[in-house]
Amino acid sequence: MTDSNDSLLFINGELKPARSGKRYPNICPSNGQVVGHAADAAVEDMEDAIAGARVAFDQSKWATDRDLRIHALTQLKELLVAARPRLKQIALDEVGAPGGCIYGPHCDAPLSFLDYPIETLKNYKFERELPVVNTMGTPSKRLVWKEAAGVVGAITPWNVPLQINLAKIFPALAAGCTVVLKPAPETPWSATVLGELVQKTDIPRGVFNVVTSAEPVTVGEKLVTDPRVDMISFTGSTATGRRIMAAGAPTIKKLFLELGGKSAFIVLDDANFEQVIPTSAFFVLYHAGQGCACFTRLLVPRKRYEESIRMLKAAFEAMPYTDPKSDQQIMGPLISERQRERVLSYIKIGQEEGARLVTGGGIPADAPKGGFYVQPTLFADVNNSMRIAQEEIFGPVLCVIPHDGDDDAVRIANDSIFGLSGGVASASHERALSIARRIRTGTYAVNGANYFAADTPFGGYKQSGIGREMGIEGFEEYLQTKSVAVPA
Repeated sequence: MTDSNDSLLFINGELKPARSGKRYPNICPSNGQVVGHAADAAVEDMEDAIAGARVAFDQSKWATDRDLRIHALTQLKELLVAARPRLKQIALDEVGAPGGCIYGPHCDAPLSFLDYPIETLKNYKFERELPVVNTMGTPSKRLVWKEAAGVVGAITPWNVPLQINLAKIFPALAAGCTVVLKPAPETPWSATVLGELVQKTDIPRGVFNVVTSAEPVTVGEKLVTDPRVDMISFTGSTATGRRIMAAGAPTIKKLFLELGGKSAFIVLDDANFEQVIPTSAFFVLYHAGQGCACFTRLLVPRKRYEESIRMLKAAFEAMPYTDPKSDQQIMGPLISERQRERVLSYIKIGQEEGARLVTGGGIPADAPKGGFYVQPTLFADVNNSMRIAQEEIFGPVLCVIPHDGDDDAVRIANDSIFGLSGGVASASHERALSIARRIRTGTYAVNGANYFAADTPFGGYKQSGIGREMGIEGFEEYLQTKSVAVPA
């Protein structure tokens, strides 16, 4: 982002406008105002980025020089930490992230995670020996080498853009890959700022590229289908993930996919309801429910169902629309008018399906003017077969479903095409853990504990994705394995 609030592409080591000269507006979700512009790339710009990344991987020493990578990524980390105030402002401007979220996943948390991939790079064993074997009469020693996967196309969403951008590019670059980052059109600056900072480091030209576009399908299709790209790392909807798998199939691309979720939070009959039930509202109202791992289904014992609904109604209606910059605010706007209309359409579907709208369901009159807000919305009398219980809404909408004991709760929670996350509350730690072992998800929270950390692998089962991000597993996503035999 330049001083005039215009951001540029970063291709082959240079900040530049799109070849066409086109730009598109960057709109603040909190007030609907244009806060600046971004370069509007086309296929030819993506072609340049892929070509630069391919040459950099094949001809530079980035993939083979561990010391260079440690040095350059340390430089980038220090520049990012120094840019913290600017990164927070970007989160406010283009994501509409409320102040209470900026101190978490929108800025401070991902910055605190940057040491982990660098330390992993320092200590990782890229080569190991296997014992001598005598297979078919030839005594052989085997070597196992871990090598960079190649050129990575990183496609990122708008909901938590800085965190996801960094969670992809740092492990990929640390592994020795070169990267073309294509961010969501709604949040270009969270990506273009990375290009500006990379230009100030010793990362060789072409190793990292950023391509922004208002029309992501055509430009993204070029990235996914180009045979010079070895791997796609995508975070977004399951529907888009399916299309990426199909588009990448002709070139058999290596894939990492972190997709949608419809996570269930189970409250058992021995839980502290007065504490747990109001807190569960936090899980779906944080960042207006725009998180793939949000707990959007709440499963409560049938005998305490109406009591739980009353407590939730009070919690939902107490959520304020204060200054978005307030450190105490966690409920922000949706990312765009289009997304708001999508959420409102799901609320209408829920009513048509026969669910009881307890509170919310519309556009709040007291929210900041021009912002893309939706009221915290609570549905009761929800059957798990309803669309609002099965499909990802990505807004501040909670479905409350009764259960008839542990087995029934597990059945309902697992009755989903998704398997990303979930949680359980119980007075018994052992009972809660037994539930966790039976739920088919990639992450799980027991009694309010939080798994979100740099060394925790994150990803899902079923149609919530393939592979893991962060942790050692996330680093190894960007590696290939080569086995070499030499005479013993």
